[in-house]
Amino acid sequence: MEELTGAGTGRRVLVVDDTASIRFLIRMNLELAGFEVEEAFDGVDALEILRGSASLPDAVTIDVMMPRMDGLAATQAIRADPALRDLTVIMVTTQGHPASVQRGWDAGVDAYLVKPFDPDHLVATVAELVRNGRR
Repeated sequence: MEELTGAGTGRRVLVVDDTASIRFLIRMNLELAGFEVEEAFDGVDALEILRGSASLPDAVTIDVMMPRMDGLAATQAIRADPALRDLTVIMVTTQGHPASVQRGWDAGVDAYLVKPFDPDHLVATVAELVRNGRR
């Protein structure tokens, strides 16, 4: 499993979710795998962090249902911004209906995970995408 982790790599992930307990759960699992984690409350916060950052994270996990700007709109904004468009984006949401999943793919996500998620699968998905780049 060593090759699947962020251990010793300085890999960074921005976790975007309006629910503090979900941010904490994702953060803890990614940090245990060796990733550095930053958090944002919603899409507006995420874009402010990304656009103001001297160095971009290696990946973004993002929820769909959030105030001010949802994850779909934030993902579309990321894909539309030349400075951000190559970021790996992983949707982590309760929205598991096939039409919702399709909206995620259409917005430009690289992976779509439905809550409740298996923490090992989340870490493996993030690690694989960070290692291999966008799909």
